Amino acid sequence: MNAPVTAPRPATPTLDRVRFPADMRNFSIEQLQALASELRAETIHAVSTTGGHLGASLGVVELTVALHAVFDTPHDRLIWDVGHQTYPHKILCGRRDRIRTIRQGGGLAGFTRRAESEYDPFGAGHSSTSISAGLGMAVASQMQGRPRNVVAVIGDGSISAGMAYEAMNNAGALKSRLVVVLNDNDMSIAPPVGAMSAYLSRLLSSQSFMSLRDIAIKMAKKFPKGIERTARRAEEYARGMLTGGTLFEELGFYYVGPIDGHNLEHLLPILRNVREADEHGPILIHAITQKGHGYAPAEASADKLHAVAKFNVETGEQVKAPPGPPTYTKVFANALIDEASRNTDIVAITAAMPSGTGLDAFGKAYPDRTFDVGIAEQHAVTFAAGMASEGMAPFCAIYSTFLQRAYDQVVHDVAIQSLPVRFAIDRAGPVGADGATHAGSFDLAYLGCLPGMVIMAPSDEVELMHAVATAAAINDRPSAFRYPRGEGFGLELPKHGEILRLGQGRIVREGADVAILALGTRLYEAKAAAELLAAEGIECTVADARFMKPLDTVMIDNLARNHAVMVTIEDGSVGGFAAAVMQHLALAGLLDGKLKFRPMTLPDRFLEHDAPAKQMIDAGLTAADIVATIRAARG
Repeated sequence: MNAPVTAPRPATPTLDRVRFPADMRNFSIEQLQALASELRAETIHAVSTTGGHLGASLGVVELTVALHAVFDTPHDRLIWDVGHQTYPHKILCGRRDRIRTIRQGGGLAGFTRRAESEYDPFGAGHSSTSISAGLGMAVASQMQGRPRNVVAVIGDGSISAGMAYEAMNNAGALKSRLVVVLNDNDMSIAPPVGAMSAYLSRLLSSQSFMSLRDIAIKMAKKFPKGIERTARRAEEYARGMLTGGTLFEELGFYYVGPIDGHNLEHLLPILRNVREADEHGPILIHAITQKGHGYAPAEASADKLHAVAKFNVETGEQVKAPPGPPTYTKVFANALIDEASRNTDIVAITAAMPSGTGLDAFGKAYPDRTFDVGIAEQHAVTFAAGMASEGMAPFCAIYSTFLQRAYDQVVHDVAIQSLPVRFAIDRAGPVGADGATHAGSFDLAYLGCLPGMVIMAPSDEVELMHAVATAAAINDRPSAFRYPRGEGFGLELPKHGEILRLGQGRIVREGADVAILALGTRLYEAKAAAELLAAEGIECTVADARFMKPLDTVMIDNLARNHAVMVTIEDGSVGGFAAAVMQHLALAGLLDGKLKFRPMTLPDRFLEHDAPAKQMIDAGLTAADIVATIRAARG
């Protein structure tokens, strides 16, 4: 039974006084604490009515209040890594009246977005970009003679990615004015924090200590080089032993922490000290926080209610969707488990998304054959390539939009060496509320140009099982199969997937007038369009391409020769399947005659976040759009 989701709006007298951060900068510590409490209540209530990212936002409430109270945003730049934790930030920065539109069509984005507010200086959606962007802003501001503070907030998961360390290494070498706040909500780096740690952090971040340190460094430079280096290292390691920041010191950052990220009495003086350290190089503040903090159901949940549907504020119980067909993600996971039961060489690899890709289920069945490498897509791909080079059968399950981050590795480490890495590409096509940053629009284009790559796009959940079985059987080259977010069509699933003949499509409906060649789940819209056209006396052949690469050139040639109009449809960008078909037809001379060819792809723009069905209408990829395209082509 669905949980009730309506709850009275919380009383927020202090928050009601804040429309923009400037309104809170004369608040006392007691008023800021009250503001944080009300901001948490407002965030909980808002997300209970819309769904969205709750746990991460609750974990940074006090940090958000402290940063906006201390720094002069938007003149000072505040960058949030990933951006899914920014609901409190949006509420404080002029968007409270729209917070209940978040992730809905025409509403606020679920991540930071430059076009949405001047308080969002850098858009996000993917992890580990904040330090690089912040360093670029800091250097630009310095070159332009416009001094400002630049603050990048990055989580302990995001900072595990290589890009973050590349940026920190560069920042340490440039000695630019940059503040990085490490939001450590997994206790994966730091020990527990307390009053002594807070005291040491205030001391080490103070201008007087920094000045004394600078004097000591200058004095050490008077010594012979060997003694100078020893003295500098001794000071850094001594501080590292007290605080745990040796790694960051080695990268050139002045480390402060760990501190309690939920205690404003700790946060405010440290941030003020850091703000006043005008001539110092990059600084890293290590704040310990808790996802879901301050909301008991989130604190008790295994995932801290990271991403939620609408829910009951009192109990945390989420609204359950009516039972429906299994999701493509679940079908993939079960099919891979089945293949692995008969092939001990199969292993599964993901980049910090075990539940999102279904590999949590595979991990329960085969824990020793499941590898979560963290937020490190590049490493995941080359790690898979290394396993493939030793005779294993790796399935690398990564969202389409995340695989983009490892494209160089796909090319150099997999494709050039013709290694049999199998890419399971989840979230292909538009993805609804997550919007453009998570939409799998480009995989057909960026993989289709790679020599030797096998690319499949199943049209339904049964075809997905066949694609998994086919990929498992390909041992001499890389392969990929893409599938959308959400539920399948409710088809009866076979016990095992079938191994398909490479590059062979299928005809699902015969007709003499028009050929519709579909790749992926748009096949069902093509079949619906054929029914509508049949009522008008226009008979359509509908074909399921199954493969983008290799193409079924025999089937394509027959469709082109025997129909006056040919339409392709795919939920991918320009430059994908249609482009490959057109190139083949052009080279075969089949576009030289009377054939009218019409490609239907995603439009050449980024789709706004909305319900998936509405995104397909916006993209012009529905049955009605196919009918209109065919009518126009026939004149």
